Amino acid sequence: MKDIKEFNIPFVGLKEGSHLFEYQIDNTFFEAFKFDEFNNANLKASINFVKKSTLFELSFSAKGTVNVPCDSTGELFDLEIDGILDLVVKFGPEYNDEHDEILILPHELYQMNVAQYIYELIVLSVPSKRIHPAVLNGTMESEALKRLEELRINEEKTVEEKTSADPRWDKLKDLLTDK
Repeated sequence: MKDIKEFNIPFVGLKEGSHLFEYQIDNTFFEAFKFDEFNNANLKASINFVKKSTLFELSFSAKGTVNVPCDSTGELFDLEIDGILDLVVKFGPEYNDEHDEILILPHELYQMNVAQYIYELIVLSVPSKRIHPAVLNGTMESEALKRLEELRINEEKTVEEKTSADPRWDKLKDLLTDK
């Protein structure tokens, strides 16, 4: 991942209080991370940056759509994304990001890049199983579903085959019921 300069927040010059940063996210953002699972992306990411005397509180939110294939049918559809992430930034002797919600930056740093956090927020907001809304409500029309319907075993035929048995075996069944 290359450092995307437009996502640098120079916090040295900011006054204490709340600051809002907004970014428009598209495919070029994901290309910087070499992430190609989205066919198209149209998202708006915003960061509420609260500067305090000894720490920063960042509240990330991302809303929009990503175009992905359905896991059941393979059809492309726009998946709604709505995610939030909270991060506390403190200062210490060295960089430390071992905790999910706490980031420690060195004292000499004057800016931070938030691209990695926006990327993680968006990617983790996508569900692991992506189902087209038309599949969920039963209105999906696709070649894959038509083919599956053709290949589905007719349930009536299998019930019929189970009930009609060879009459030669009926005498053996009588022996079991005579006990």
